[in-house]
Amino acid sequence: MSKLPRLTVIGTGYLGATHAICMAVMGYEVLGVDVDASKIDRLNAGEVPFFEPGLPEMLAKALDSGRLRFTTSFAEAGEFGDVHFICVGTPQRKDSEAADMTYVDASVTALAGHLTRKALVVGKSTVPVGTAARLTELVRATAPAGDQVELAWNPEFLREGFAVEDTMKPDRLVFGVTSPWAEAQLRSAFQPVLAQGVPVKVTDLQTAELVKVAANSFLATKISYINAMAEVCEATGADVTDLAEALAYDDRIGGKFLRPGLGFGGGCLPKDIRAFAHRAEELGVGQAVGFLREIDGINRRRRARTVDLVLELAGGDVAGKRVAALGAAFKPNSDDIRDAPALDVAATLHRMGATVTVFDPAANDNARRAHPELRYGASALDAAMDADVVVLLTEWTEFREIDPEIMGQVVTSRKIIDGRHALIPASWRAAGWEYRALGRP
Repeated sequence: MSKLPRLTVIGTGYLGATHAICMAVMGYEVLGVDVDASKIDRLNAGEVPFFEPGLPEMLAKALDSGRLRFTTSFAEAGEFGDVHFICVGTPQRKDSEAADMTYVDASVTALAGHLTRKALVVGKSTVPVGTAARLTELVRATAPAGDQVELAWNPEFLREGFAVEDTMKPDRLVFGVTSPWAEAQLRSAFQPVLAQGVPVKVTDLQTAELVKVAANSFLATKISYINAMAEVCEATGADVTDLAEALAYDDRIGGKFLRPGLGFGGGCLPKDIRAFAHRAEELGVGQAVGFLREIDGINRRRRARTVDLVLELAGGDVAGKRVAALGAAFKPNSDDIRDAPALDVAATLHRMGATVTVFDPAANDNARRAHPELRYGASALDAAMDADVVVLLTEWTEFREIDPEIMGQVVTSRKIIDGRHALIPASWRAAGWEYRALGRP
């Protein structure tokens, strides 16, 4: 193989498109592959099919270099690539909490049929532990090159809104391999990243599979811990933000992810902790991670409690009331609405009879497709027009910077719920607003 192997990236969703674009910018010849022809056409035309800061500019740069192109042909991928990254989704199954492996199995099978020479297949998708061993047998039974094809695992740790940074200079790389050759190929495939001094952990396949779900489970636990404390604060009159700040001074705890509020959502943490718990039960060690069920429960309760706060400010009944919902994406700097707490709250209020108007700087279109029953504003002030209650649900910077006096001029009642602890309470109260937040008196 050449000093810099040629890379294919199977799956051009959030993970795959980002990986393909960034690797091309770093100097690799890259072929992105997807069964969705319309997505391929958009990418080849220079259009990123989702919102991610900085990625459109990177795509233009990669296409201009001539090192990146996209195709629907697995035959072309098999002929082109030396290292093949599997980056397809593993959503939660509709009939259980297990991860749906349909897309992983289909993509690996389609690729393997065209592997006629020595190559490395690298899984990046988040999968149940044991998947890599199963796929190894699948590849070797399907590929014309047989056991010349090896399989490795390289979990991703992208943060939506920071995906370019996390790809170009991650905080670590994990290589799950079964041979020195596979490790050498991965090192070649990440040469510019490793040259920056990024630490790499080389381990076995099953440990590499576990790293991602273990990391997500830890983050989910930390988020839900402080939200559990918020429930206690609500019952006692204590202030959860002061509590979190005091805890953060302890180096053993730290302040990252110790932020109270509406809770986590998106396409990773919720489904990953459920799939992890499900897989642990299959392996007979369900009790070891049984706490994840309570973590999930705490997270879901934050949404219900936010609805309760809206009810309180609305006088006990939202029927016929106007509610402005600021935010739809599960986090700022993203248009991702998968399992978004913001939309869950907005839809619940609508079902209770409220007229809900949503505004999100990036996710309005996605939200409208998923929830056409809601109304949508063209700006935060537009959404707040004649509102009886305003509820901040996604902590976009532009929402943090809203002038409470200006917004106060368009609403019917100056009542606001800060679902993300993103606002300065004193500023809003000074402007005559009744301010409420989860876990604060």
